[in-house]
Amino acid sequence: MLSLLENNGALRWLGKQLFNREDPAAFFDPLLASIDPMLVRQYVPARVVDIVDETADTRTFVLQPAPRWQGFAAGQHVNICIDIDGVRHNRTFSLSCSPRQWQQHGTVTLTIKRLPGGRVTNWMHDQLTIGTTLGLGEAFGEFLAPELPEPLLFIAGGSGITPVLSLLETLAADDFRAPVTLLYFVRTQADVIGAERLYALRQRWPAFTLTVVATDEGRTPQYLSDSHLDAVPGLSARRCYFCGPKGLMDLAGDLLYHRGIDEHRIHSTFFSAPKAALPDADLGGDVRFERSNVSVEASGDVALLEIAEAARLSPKYGCRMGICHQCSCRKTSGTVINRLTGKASGPGEESIQLCVSVPQGPVTVDL
Repeated sequence: MLSLLENNGALRWLGKQLFNREDPAAFFDPLLASIDPMLVRQYVPARVVDIVDETADTRTFVLQPAPRWQGFAAGQHVNICIDIDGVRHNRTFSLSCSPRQWQQHGTVTLTIKRLPGGRVTNWMHDQLTIGTTLGLGEAFGEFLAPELPEPLLFIAGGSGITPVLSLLETLAADDFRAPVTLLYFVRTQADVIGAERLYALRQRWPAFTLTVVATDEGRTPQYLSDSHLDAVPGLSARRCYFCGPKGLMDLAGDLLYHRGIDEHRIHSTFFSAPKAALPDADLGGDVRFERSNVSVEASGDVALLEIAEAARLSPKYGCRMGICHQCSCRKTSGTVINRLTGKASGPGEESIQLCVSVPQGPVTVDL
């Protein structure tokens, strides 16, 4: 019997396909997907069960993940994967609901704004329909509620309200009694995302104060200023959370810094990676992807993930912003600069994130 199996090329091929996979059952995904997309194993499938229009350019997608999904904490993100014209795309979005929705109803929400020129967000708005299945990663992120009750200040801009909605509804459900203030900046009142939920929270939660600032409705634009912070009682004792465009977050950080708010009491999350000013003249070099036996000459401020993709390699990635660590890889030699911090690595072996690591001279990567 053993000799028959050894001589059977088809079975040998099948064995390799099964056992070279992280999850051997994923080999059968094409068959399972044709029966029921919720059965696939390569990723956690999630079915769209409802779509809610929030504003003219923002929709909430209600998803029902497969039961094996592990849940999330308020304020966390997830990676999603979607096939568009035969190409798989991964993107990171904040969950916009309370974990109780998942625990009680088995559903979660992603509230997504259409981005001009955005490949994935535009496809989701135009093509994603009820009944469609997409891939859902496990939740991650440290933009979390405090463990002990203390006064809080949230500052959000535009679609930066999404993780804040998750946090606020969770705090309200837990009967959080310390003062909580939200300063929410939008272009016009018609651009308030989650309006019904925010106004309902203000009505039923005595600890919550909501201020919506429509930046473009006055004679001059209304940006975050000291006058807004002056209206927050006991500001110096508040733990502060920011989420929104980088300009708003930088301004909020500067204003609070000048008021003596300790940086350890400030928490933020972002949509696009803030980049340190890197010296282009010192960047680039010969990059060797060791396991793939591929060498590339790179120049300028280009991350290793982009270099690998340009060389027709397909490394694993998620957020592409240095948040999720899905693209972490072992550097065996050479120096890289972290695009977020501007700091150089050591010259030896260590784990790096491909999406935010820029070579500085020759680099070898275990990929």
